[in-house]
Formats: sequence, C-alpha cells, structure tokens
Amino acid sequence: LPRTYPLVSQPANLHLHSFIRFTIMGDYKTAEKRLRAICSHVFTKPNKFAEELIATANKIATPGKGILAADESIGTIGKRFKAISVPNTRENRRAYRYLLASTPGLGKNISGVILFEESLFEKMPDGSLLVDGFKKKDVVLGIKVDKGTRWLPGTDNELYTQGLTDLDKRCKKYYEFGARFAKWRAVVKILPNKGPSQNAIVETAHSLARYAAICQANGLVPIVEPEILMDGDHDLATAQMWTERVIARCYECLRLQGVLLEGTLLKPNMVLPGADCKKKYTPADNAAATVTALQRSVPVAVPGITFLSGGQGEEDATVMLNALNQPGLGYRPWSLTFSYGRALQKSVLAVWQGKKENVEAAQKMLLLRARANGDANLGKYSGYAATEGEASKSLYVKNYAY
Repeated sequence: LPRTYPLVSQPANLHLHSFIRFTIMGDYKTAEKRLRAICSHVFTKPNKFAEELIATANKIATPGKGILAADESIGTIGKRFKAISVPNTRENRRAYRYLLASTPGLGKNISGVILFEESLFEKMPDGSLLVDGFKKKDVVLGIKVDKGTRWLPGTDNELYTQGLTDLDKRCKKYYEFGARFAKWRAVVKILPNKGPSQNAIVETAHSLARYAAICQANGLVPIVEPEILMDGDHDLATAQMWTERVIARCYECLRLQGVLLEGTLLKPNMVLPGADCKKKYTPADNAAATVTALQRSVPVAVPGITFLSGGQGEEDATVMLNALNQPGLGYRPWSLTFSYGRALQKSVLAVWQGKKENVEAAQKMLLLRARANGDANLGKYSGYAATEGEASKSLYVKNYAY
C-alpha cells in the first residue's frame, strides 16, 4: 500500500492507510472507526453563519471591485503622516479616514474596507460613526485582528503572528458592531540559499487556520494572508516554488480546522523576484508564475483572491493585477482582485497634506486609483492613471511591518 495520499492531510493519511489495512483484514468495526476519523479531518464542520459567510465573501469578490486596506496601526499611520508633515493625532487620523469613508462613489470599485479597531468604533464630532460613510456606499466593513509579528524562537529571524488568545471575544464584538470580515497578516521570509524554515511554514499555516476557524465561528469571513516578503535576491522560480508550498500547507491546515472555504478569501503576495534580484522579469512573466502557483495550491471553492501590493508602486501593482487577468493563463476560477493599502493611498495622502481644502482633490485621486484597479481586475486597464500623483514611486520597505 502507498504510505501517503497527496490530496488528504497528514493525520487523515494515517487513518486512511489504517482503514484500507483493516478492511483487507476483515476487521470492519475498526475500519469504520478509521473512516469516521478520516471524515473528521477532511470535511467542513457545520456553521450557523455559513450562508452569510458565503454571501459576504462573494460580495467582496464582485467583478470590478476590490478591498481598500485602511488598517494601519497608530504607529504606521504616523509614518505615513510624517512623510507629509502631518502630526499623528487622533483628530488627524479621524479626519483622514473620514476623507476615505465620505468619498462619493467609492462603492463603484471598492467592495470592502479593512479597518484598524480605532476606526471601527470612531465617532465623529456630530455623534455619528465614521464607518457610516462606508455603509452608505454598501462597502463591507472588515477589521484587522492580528496583534503584530514577533521573532519565532529557533529560527533565523523568522516571524510569527500574535493575537489568538482572545480572538473569539474580539470577533464577537466586531460582528456586533457591523464588521463582516477580518484580516490576519502572517509573514514568511525566503532566507538566502535555503528558503523559509519548516518551523516558520508550519507556524504560519497553523495560526492562519486557527484564526480562520475562530472568525467563522463568530460570523466573520477570514482573509487568509500568508505574505512572502520581497526581501532577498532570489529569482522568480524560487518565489513561485515557495509560494506554492506555503499556500498549499495553509489549505491543508484550513481543512483540518473544518474551515468553510467558500466563506474565505485569500490575500497572497504576487509571485515576484526578490527586491535585490539582478535578473529582470516582465509583468507577463510574473503573472504567469503567480497564476501557476495558485492553480497548483488554491482550491476552486475559494471565491476570491485579493492580492496585497507587497511594496510595489501604485502603478506597478495595477499593471501586475491587469496582467494576472489577461487571456492565455489557463483556468482561473477565482476573482483575482486587489486588497491594497499603500498602493491605493500613497497619492491620496500626497494630495491631502492634512488640509481641508485638499479633501475633494484627494478623494478624486482615491477614485482614480480605485477605478484603475477595478479595471485591472477585469483585465481592461489601459494605463490612464500612470502619470497621476505618485503612481510611479516604489513603496518597497525591507522587513516591512505595520
């Protein structure tokens, strides 16, 4: 008998091998026990929120739309403000995020927004909620639920993500306040000459699966985000290989946790060479590697893949998304769309400058970038936003954390 069955998780593999062996031996009672154990590892668990989770995930993955990631922590938004000489005060954070929420027509190309906890509960001076602006535009509210990354002991400066301890209580609170999806960022590094450690891959996949299961148990669609950083000089083939392996391990663990895949979204990196790689690749090269990696690792049950920009400039991220949605790349059952933070807001912040008189112009810039990426999701972006604002500037930051 073969020792492993590639489409089944490792614990289920052990039970499956025993099931076949006991069946051949005629010990049907023991074989039945092994069969029940297999089912417990392979099949999705019942969930009272199932219909809502599936509807929410599909709504976010609506063609021509994507996610605005506005979930910067207080420290991270402070860095953004410092670049435009704006003090990092609660009043300024509220003013900027209200600029986003109140943008007329935002819902045309934005289906969901990821928020930091401060923004989800923030009240305006008149007593209304900041998020009311998003709700009026039928933009689904999402919430960042991880507590940041820390050094993973036993590794070469690799990271793990914190936040599981009280996640169930927080998810319940967020759901009651109107959030319907969540985001948890895990970070994977391709170490020189060896790639990510097995320790880091297992930790990333397990924590993302636990987070996803807890979210779904409390009504939130989990965005599964195993981000492979661009740090390093590795080539495109290396990035593709590790993207495949990491994502495949994530889905093995998601199945083990009984996660309803139809009620999830994936937020991966695009497959790109390392930032220090000397060989140059075209967007078409990168798109082919990305789609191949996804075809080999992501189940068709997942409704949408909402890419992170990963430090690409605004225009580069849009051009890459457009390349991913061109003909000739094979079967793509998912909506390949965007979940951009810096790649949607860099030019918006540069226009705003913290001044009330610039709000309207900044909102027009946000709509322009949102429309460009919405068109890219449909494979129809023609480059019309390439010279606007700071679209051409790189946003790469080594060891990026927020």
